[in-house]
Amino acid sequence: MENTYNTSTSIKNWAIDDRPREKLMTKGPETLSNSELLAILINNGNREKSAVELAKEVLKLGHDNLNELGKLTLKEIQQIKGIGIAKAITIAAALELGRRRHAGTMLEKITVTCSKDIALYLQTKIKDFSYEVFAVVFLNKSNKINHFEIISRGGITGTIADPRIILKKALEENATSIVLCHNHPSGNLQPSRADEEITNKIKEAAKFLDIKVIDHIIVSEEGYYSFADEGRI
Repeated sequence: MENTYNTSTSIKNWAIDDRPREKLMTKGPETLSNSELLAILINNGNREKSAVELAKEVLKLGHDNLNELGKLTLKEIQQIKGIGIAKAITIAAALELGRRRHAGTMLEKITVTCSKDIALYLQTKIKDFSYEVFAVVFLNKSNKINHFEIISRGGITGTIADPRIILKKALEENATSIVLCHNHPSGNLQPSRADEEITNKIKEAAKFLDIKVIDHIIVSEEGYYSFADEGRI
């Protein structure tokens, strides 16, 4: 039987300058393409394709866009022949680290004075979810962020945010004010009646603890909507 393994596509047979690991060590990670970096995560190919070729196929799943790739589920990543659960988990973990690094850098710099100060941070954190999540940002008396937490996760049609859980967490974090936030996976930024009701419910409950709800921000791929900017809080 003819051997279908193409040895010329195996990374170990490439010129040293073309091997992703060696290239990273000698020239630095910034010199590698997205597919080469992914190939290092994938580690090895299969009988038909090298790790770099598999990486290129994975990138195509995300339309050659790392932001889109970060939205894929483990099952979707495994559509590529040669990408099993272990490789898919490695890729997903690396993308999540990148997301957290970006969000963490933003978090360190933020003093909230207006919706723009926090909207981009919130987009980074939750816009990629394919289902609706409700999150809260807890602020100290200097309007700096103490903590961010996803409070509840729901189906594509909505989620439930319990004011008791939110306010208990606010007391634990010594927060003097909070920003409510949730995503709209559909892309539509307009608040629903339920969005308005939960905002008012949490706002009224927070008053008894001298905690101020300063905004409720809805995020999606299209941008963000601020209750405060629209005079609705």
